[in-house]
Amino acid sequence: MTKVLSLGGSIVAPDVPDAAFVKAFAATARRWLDADAARRLIIVVGGGGPARAWQKAYRDAADAPDADAQDWIGIMATRLNAQLVRSLFLDLCPHEVVTDPTGVTVFGGRVLVAAGWKPGFSTDFDAVVLAERFQADVVVNLSNIAKVYTADPRADPDAKPIDDISWKDFRAMVGDEWTPGKNVPFDPVASRRAEQLGLRVVCAAGKDLANLEAILDGKPFVGTTIGA
Repeated sequence: MTKVLSLGGSIVAPDVPDAAFVKAFAATARRWLDADAARRLIIVVGGGGPARAWQKAYRDAADAPDADAQDWIGIMATRLNAQLVRSLFLDLCPHEVVTDPTGVTVFGGRVLVAAGWKPGFSTDFDAVVLAERFQADVVVNLSNIAKVYTADPRADPDAKPIDDISWKDFRAMVGDEWTPGKNVPFDPVASRRAEQLGLRVVCAAGKDLANLEAILDGKPFVGTTIGA
């Protein structure tokens, strides 16, 4: 049984690395893995505060910022965060941090940790590619929001939380185009691929680790289910 976690950089390193959260997350993951020897986890880590800060510095310094250059800055931040997460699973994760999800042919150990790949999408897309490659039944997208809303609740007081939504309706909300640093619940490029695969994605609050255990165990949880 393989589950994929798209672990938002905003909870790993909101500004600086959150050591307490990373430690608690690793302990939660280990408890879930210890309950069944057949269980495996793929953890794809985002860029968070470092990505945003360094991308902003580039935009402020460059006369004509290049989109690919911004993406590469963000990708490098994901790789630093992923190395931190992998370092807490050294006994379970024999592979180095994955930077090209299409090039992974073997999943040894119990944990695989991945980071950003190349410009044009976020680490959410990498998570979808790895879910397809290793036949995972769900991608759990962990971020700083508990549910997907009908609109941005910070800007629209009438925004309503959503429990379940089809890929068609979700993609109508987030669009089809990716721009570096785009702030949506799940990357539009990843959403298109997930819909093609019939993959289920759960969006939930990453810091609620008891809720994460419920999701992994197939129990009632707080979050938004997208797709099948």
